[in-house]
Amino acid sequence: MAATRFIGLDVHKDTIAVAIAGAGREEARFFGQIANTPAALAKLAAKLGKDGGELHFAYEAGCCGYGVYRHLSNLGHQCDVVAPGLIPVRRGERIKNDRRDALTIARLLRAGELTAVWVPDESHEAMRDLVRTRDDAVITLRRSRQQLGGFLLRHGRVYPPGKRWGTVHKRWIRNQVFEHETQTLVLEDYFQAMERAEVRVQEITARIQEHLPTWSLSELVESLQAMRGISIVTAAVLAAEIGDFSRFDRPSQLMAYVGLVPSEDSSGNRRRTGGITKAGNNAVRRVLVEGAWNYRMPARISKNMMEQQKHLSPEVREIAWKGQVRLHQRYRSMIARGKKSTVVATAVAREMLGFVWAIGCHVQIARP
Repeated sequence: MAATRFIGLDVHKDTIAVAIAGAGREEARFFGQIANTPAALAKLAAKLGKDGGELHFAYEAGCCGYGVYRHLSNLGHQCDVVAPGLIPVRRGERIKNDRRDALTIARLLRAGELTAVWVPDESHEAMRDLVRTRDDAVITLRRSRQQLGGFLLRHGRVYPPGKRWGTVHKRWIRNQVFEHETQTLVLEDYFQAMERAEVRVQEITARIQEHLPTWSLSELVESLQAMRGISIVTAAVLAAEIGDFSRFDRPSQLMAYVGLVPSEDSSGNRRRTGGITKAGNNAVRRVLVEGAWNYRMPARISKNMMEQQKHLSPEVREIAWKGQVRLHQRYRSMIARGKKSTVVATAVAREMLGFVWAIGCHVQIARP
């Protein structure tokens, strides 16, 4: 039986650079460039596997998505989508092109030095796209509010302390009068852009809530809401971005995956830790930190939360309650030691993720 061949792919919109490394110690060789089409991939796989040997493909995760992975998997070949940030880079390397990238991936794949990312199925990817669309809409809304607020500030219109972007604040903005008509037109344009952005966020949120009951992870989304500080949208973000919680053996692995663990620069007897690594998924990290602020308040089960937890298993409710008690105590103890509130919120978010992992593993192991 022929030995396994390791094929590195450098995938672009129109083309794919291909390099091959044999199972032995011989140098990887550049095969050439093919079109980025299913027919070209099928022809490549047939040509490389005509002697009956196994083919192991790999390419970097990027803007081209998982189409290459799914097509090669359907053909019966092993394919890895690898994390670009975890690919080892030689110090002093100053030349980068498609040929060298493909050769590097093939060589490191053979050596087992690449880290594969988790690939969602098509329905999961569709829900994740919808969740990320809402995130883009929220960013647009935030930017439109900043532009409107900046315009008012430039002209000395400062809103008194109070709740912003509510009905009273918007009425105050509407009542602003400018000497020049063009400035009034600018104010109206900024205001309408903000309102359109608000409507877009509301519509996408409604679509998420509409499609959640038919999603395969709907039970996970419902269970995650047992945690304080996790709304239906936050739960959808966690489920869509993390997916399979049980692929992490320990909660510390998930914390490192999200980038909520401290960075470290140690050598010999010197040990130095810094801020969080901020590696991994930014959306998950953001919603966790936002939810962590809720643990300023003492642990309690509100009427709405009690109604929401009514259909959940006793194990999930117990994990959520332990999380409330633990995280509130953690928040109070760190504040009492004089820690900054932002640092405390980040630390609470890290421990909060541990309870989220426990709920996710319980639900997904009980019902795969």
